[in-house]
Amino acid sequence: MLPASPGLAAGEKRARPELADVFRHYGESYQRTHRLLACEQKVVRAVSACRTQELGGHLDRCESCGFERPAYNSCRNRHCPKCQSLAKARWLEKQTSELLPVGYFHLVFTLPHELNRLILANKKIVLGLLFKAVSKTLLEFGQTRLKGTIGIIAVLHTWDQTLKDHFHLHCLVPAGALSFDHSRWIAARKNFLFPVKALSRVFRGKFLTLLQQAYERGKLPAANNETKALRKTNWIIYAKKPFGSPQTVLDYLGRYTHRVALSNDRILRIENGEVTLSYRDRKDGDQTKTVIKQRPSSLMPRNLSVASCFTSCPRASCLSATSACWPTALKNWRSLSAANSSISIPLCRNLPCSQPKTCCLKSQASILLAARAAVREG
Repeated sequence: MLPASPGLAAGEKRARPELADVFRHYGESYQRTHRLLACEQKVVRAVSACRTQELGGHLDRCESCGFERPAYNSCRNRHCPKCQSLAKARWLEKQTSELLPVGYFHLVFTLPHELNRLILANKKIVLGLLFKAVSKTLLEFGQTRLKGTIGIIAVLHTWDQTLKDHFHLHCLVPAGALSFDHSRWIAARKNFLFPVKALSRVFRGKFLTLLQQAYERGKLPAANNETKALRKTNWIIYAKKPFGSPQTVLDYLGRYTHRVALSNDRILRIENGEVTLSYRDRKDGDQTKTVIKQRPSSLMPRNLSVASCFTSCPRASCLSATSACWPTALKNWRSLSAANSSISIPLCRNLPCSQPKTCCLKSQASILLAARAAVREG
């Protein structure tokens, strides 16, 4: 087993190896056989040197009792699993003023794994289409079912718990919409926003239509049989229980926007050229299990990118689109219309509230019409 990280600060103990240990012991050999981009090499150097004597140190002093403790400096790289706390706190402070005092729904839009090769070869284009298709879908449902304009906060994740490619978009949507004339806030039902099956069909139709348009314009290679077959498969949209308060939303968002794919506490051991990780199996009741990576090179940084957001921001709430690739490369994006959020968010807080018509949410006919429209569009 690899020893604990060298150069620990006074009194600092680590019972498990870290991601930095993987980089230190396998990074050099990996780079001899693989070409890393300059940004990826920077990640390896920063994570390897974080909180070691290589970056120097400082003295922490307690203002009350005068106790002093030496500590090494951190690298502050956004990909480092030890350097996200301060960035998270600053981001949460900034976002606090942009949340509405209502509940929030959490939806997850997942792209089929058959598209993984296409995405990895054309990340900016295809992930941009993902944001656009999700935005169009949610805005359309807000207009037809809530009779108003909804707000969206979207966070892109590109991995699953076992570090395999898994492209999905986490969306937080306020439980309501701003009326078209900006005169009132239209509240959604407490435990229901939109029907998931109808969302799935409309999202599939919009994404595949955008994909076909990209093919026709020469932005992507011609569609293969696998891509064409996606029109007949069910696309996964997961709806979680709504959040009860804006503070809960912020706590949740902070974990997602400032989270790397592999935190140090998930690395159980590194020995005999193998890395053992812990993960939660969501298909088996979120049970904690272990997986062995036989090639430590699979933990090296790769495919770092930031995908632009092409979605339009509804006035009801500011849209913040964040992309993250291994280990993490996230950036907040705001569309031009987000400038209206400084006016529209205070407006939403002070507007009278009304409930949408129940038949609008329960009507099977409206679900059928939405599904047929998606089929025609696809």
